[in-house]
Amino acid sequence: MRPGRGSPEPVGRHLLSDLRERDADAAELMDDPDCDLAALERTYADFRWVNAAVAGWRRTYLRQVRPRLESGRVNTLLDLGSGGGDVVRALARWARRDGLDLRITAADPDGRAHAWATRRGGVAGAAGRGSALTRHVAGGREPEGSGEVEFLRAGSADLVAQGRVFDVVVSNHVLHHLAAGELGAFLADSAALAAGGVVHSDIRRSPWAYRLYAAGTLPLLARPGDRASFVRVDGLISVRRSYTAAELRDAVPDGWRVVGQAPWRNLLIRG
Repeated sequence: MRPGRGSPEPVGRHLLSDLRERDADAAELMDDPDCDLAALERTYADFRWVNAAVAGWRRTYLRQVRPRLESGRVNTLLDLGSGGGDVVRALARWARRDGLDLRITAADPDGRAHAWATRRGGVAGAAGRGSALTRHVAGGREPEGSGEVEFLRAGSADLVAQGRVFDVVVSNHVLHHLAAGELGAFLADSAALAAGGVVHSDIRRSPWAYRLYAAGTLPLLARPGDRASFVRVDGLISVRRSYTAAELRDAVPDGWRVVGQAPWRNLLIRG
């Protein structure tokens, strides 16, 4: 049965692989529009500890985001494909501690992610192609941020069509989800949306990244079915779908550079 539509592929047969080839055909369970909603929402909840453990956003903030922000003025940041919102909440918290006025827009075209994130506070809105942005307060001002965190159900093209521009554009674990044709459009949109810089953070494929994630998430197999999420199986598929640094350099147009971040991150940067 194809991953994303039923039982996932066995993990074991990939553990001894060198993962030399990118597995662009593997599908993540959470990308299935008909996947179990309760398990998906538990996956969004699990993202907070997964990203804290493996995504390295504190280092990325200090080295790539913070230098692009200025004291004494309002700074704006866009997170594309913001999922459950844990990354933007962390960025808002760190900016507040640094005395920065940072207004964040967290955009995700998936209505399930948008609904889950807005239930946890912030300003909710929707962006439709060719129509004005609409906003309504849902849960008030994000309490962990230095300013407003606005959650939009929108893709990058919607925001380009609205003429939105931000000081910094970021994403987390989005690049490996995109098909070849989608990657180019996504990068063009993110460049158009950024007045300053763009920082796309994603996994760098490695057999050791795969094996250590498999080992580290073994305890999740003990969860009862009513507490299960997709975070283990989808995380392993994400490693297999992700790029090496060389592959990512070959896949992106001029003007972008790939920066490695230990232990297994690719940062795709513009500006």
